[in-house]
Amino acid sequence: MFDQLAHEARIAARSLIDAAASTLDPTIRLGVTGLSRAGKTVFITALVQALTHGGRLPAFRAYAQGRIAGAHLAPQPDDAVPRFEVESHLAALTGADRHWPQSTRRISELRVVVDFESRSGFLSRQKPGRRLTLDIVDYPGEWLLDLALLGQDFRTWSERTLASAEGATRAPLAADWRAHLATLDPAAPEDEAAARRSAELFRHYLLAGRAERVALSTLPPGRFLMPGDLDGSPALTFAPLALPADGEAPSGSLWAMMERRYESYRNHVVKPFFRDHFARLDRQVVLVDALAALNAGPEAVADLETALTDVLEAFRHGRNSWLTSLFRPKIDRLMFAATKADHLHHTSHDRLEAILRRLVGRALERAEFGGAAVDVVALASVRATREASAKQGREELPVIVGVPEAGEASNGQVFDGREEIAVFPGDLPEDPEVALRAGGYRGRAVSEDAGDIRFVKFRPPRLSPERGVVHLPHIRLDRTLEFLIGDALV
Repeated sequence: MFDQLAHEARIAARSLIDAAASTLDPTIRLGVTGLSRAGKTVFITALVQALTHGGRLPAFRAYAQGRIAGAHLAPQPDDAVPRFEVESHLAALTGADRHWPQSTRRISELRVVVDFESRSGFLSRQKPGRRLTLDIVDYPGEWLLDLALLGQDFRTWSERTLASAEGATRAPLAADWRAHLATLDPAAPEDEAAARRSAELFRHYLLAGRAERVALSTLPPGRFLMPGDLDGSPALTFAPLALPADGEAPSGSLWAMMERRYESYRNHVVKPFFRDHFARLDRQVVLVDALAALNAGPEAVADLETALTDVLEAFRHGRNSWLTSLFRPKIDRLMFAATKADHLHHTSHDRLEAILRRLVGRALERAEFGGAAVDVVALASVRATREASAKQGREELPVIVGVPEAGEASNGQVFDGREEIAVFPGDLPEDPEVALRAGGYRGRAVSEDAGDIRFVKFRPPRLSPERGVVHLPHIRLDRTLEFLIGDALV
């Protein structure tokens, strides 16, 4: 109880410091939230490039109306946090050897300052220009999984983890760890060698669950997957135990040792991470790779739904008052974005949105009940494909065209990273429940010997600068900008 009060007090103190540092001009702390491989780094890079260099953004009203005078990068507010290297990520996307930026391996931060005219000032030319400060944090998606641990003690976490490991997909992956677990007596004296072996096997199980063919999402603790500066630390030397139905850990036991390390992980890793980077958010976009889960099958879809629900329960969504803004800000705008919409024809985008709305239904209802504005969108931060039509026999198919990454394969053909292919992505079902129950989503290549294929990964598009500026093609990034910050640019 005391720890929780102290945790809340630290959050309130940080919020007061933020309020004291702010001016009359708006400041937005935007949380770009998403599990591993959801596309956070690409999203942030595309968002910053659009704000600082413009592009085709008709749904972003302040830009379309000519009220944005310019935007520039500024030093991030926390000197102890590395800078988000937007320039190197943009170079990866647009260089001669264009490729997607590497997944985030550490936390980083970026501040963008947008100069704009208010609507009244733009019409009358009597009011001076205003300024919006936008603070963005990037972090490994694996670490997001830890937020679910804030509401679970060691017993609850152990029980949930063991129960999930019995699923049809997980059981083979967890076999070695579970075999070792069966040899452990929680009441036996603490044993460092047994703890290290158990933690190692448990980590291998989590890593196997993250593989693309499996695409599981509920895999905490996140630092077991992406240790960061904790690599090799005793803080990661714990694992779930098969505990008796009641009772407490005997002093000096393996149970007490594992429980102590789990609580230390929650108190010294998870809570500071949440307090310093999430508890003070004003707006939140949740990026979801729903297509990867659909491609892997029903268990991956159910696992994604559980992970999103567990993670989002850690956040406070709702309408802010002056008091909550000072002491414990709430997230008053929440957008769920299904990424990689460019892997589908636009006729399926509304169905992808419906599937995502179903996946995040519980979190969405809770946010709306609290008074937060909520939206769901099918998004491609950087569009890697274009749409076309192709004939196959007498059938004319709506296809997507792009360059697969080198090493991607379809129908026995391995691509070299230079050749374009056309893919008929198929149609998502109108009923989201049908899609969620399906045994994997498949499209097919358009060729004489076409068969079913899984989604291939496309390279970023080849771009030509316009007047020395690269404008990144996208799907609904402008709608996303309008929802997240448009109301602050009035």
